[in-house]
Amino acid sequence: MQQPSANAQAWVAQQHEQVVATLVLDITDEGFLIDVIAVHPTQQGTGVGRALLELAESEALRQGHDSIYLFTNEKMTENRALYERIGYVEYKRLVLAQRTRVFMRKPLK
Repeated sequence: MQQPSANAQAWVAQQHEQVVATLVLDITDEGFLIDVIAVHPTQQGTGVGRALLELAESEALRQGHDSIYLFTNEKMTENRALYERIGYVEYKRLVLAQRTRVFMRKPLK
């Protein structure tokens, strides 16, 4: 696993003083990366994940990037379907020892 750079940004969503979701953004040689996006199972389907994705896109634009990318495990079919619905397109696969990462990119306005 790759370590976030010194420029990585971490965001959390809270409800009743409890962290319910987290977002880590970073800048890599490939561009603006959603390195981590995780939503507590009890909060999935509430829109908090979508709000964090929108925050990530806004932050990428604010920092002058014209696209944003992420990667996920190929077995995460529901996540990949969500990303595709909101404009992400697969552009690369990387086969690792026990998994395959699917890289997806979204152009920003």
